[in-house]
Amino acid sequence: MADEQKKLLIVTGMSGAGKTIAIQSLEDMGYFVVDNLPPALLSQFWELVINTDDIKRIAVVIDLRVKSFYKDLKVEINSLEDSQKVQATIVFLDATDDELVTRYKETRRAHPLAANGRLLDGIQEERTLVEPIKNMAQVVIDTTNFSAKDLKKDLTDKFLEDEVTTFSIEVMSFGFKYGIPIDADIVMDVRFLPNPYYIPELRPFTGLDRRVYDYVMNNKVTEEFYQKLLSLLLTTIPGYQHEGKANLTIAIGCTGGQHRSVSIARRLATDLDKEYPVNITHREIWRYRNGGH
Repeated sequence: MADEQKKLLIVTGMSGAGKTIAIQSLEDMGYFVVDNLPPALLSQFWELVINTDDIKRIAVVIDLRVKSFYKDLKVEINSLEDSQKVQATIVFLDATDDELVTRYKETRRAHPLAANGRLLDGIQEERTLVEPIKNMAQVVIDTTNFSAKDLKKDLTDKFLEDEVTTFSIEVMSFGFKYGIPIDADIVMDVRFLPNPYYIPELRPFTGLDRRVYDYVMNNKVTEEFYQKLLSLLLTTIPGYQHEGKANLTIAIGCTGGQHRSVSIARRLATDLDKEYPVNITHREIWRYRNGGH
């Protein structure tokens, strides 16, 4: 094993973007994981493990809350690569400022760079600080719309078996009034379908509620459209696979992302899941405040 080039994952990114979940996921995948390693010790750590036969998968998770660390990390990574003793892959976890604020508010944790100021100021300062490392990263994962399960699956698909090519589908509902998802590969507008918003007893609910779902789906126009959409996707998805695409994001949009898009996305995810690994995300569902599912 001493003569075999080992692979090293360097996991970093924005505070609150999912590094703790990444640690747990990589450990479950059999990686030897070191958390919060000071970048200046990276080369010394590698010298300790490079000749150890029982450590095959290695990952270090580096937190850049110390401002001088990002300079050290760039130097250490360049040094390791120049030595040709390691194939290092930088994995950068990111999320939007709004999502990071929400996560910090939910956990009631203090941002490491906002001890004496606003949370958003600390996030923006950190984003500026880590930008050079993000630009060096071979893999950038936006966890904005990820659950812990989603992030684990994404990491597993990417790093559990390098020789295995996986393909997965992300079905997302969204509201056009809040913008089209920038990571969507296919966008379908369903604003022409019957809108439960105009039914007073349905308005407070979402497509996760059976009454709303049935109202949208039990319609001749909806059924005709849906069957054609499903047929189109089942025809084109193999082409995406053939071209080597690892993940296909299908975004279904209505006006507010609460009723029609959620209903169609639910059915589509169920049907596609019969042939492909599918994850479903309802981007605007958090905006839902009243009523029940």
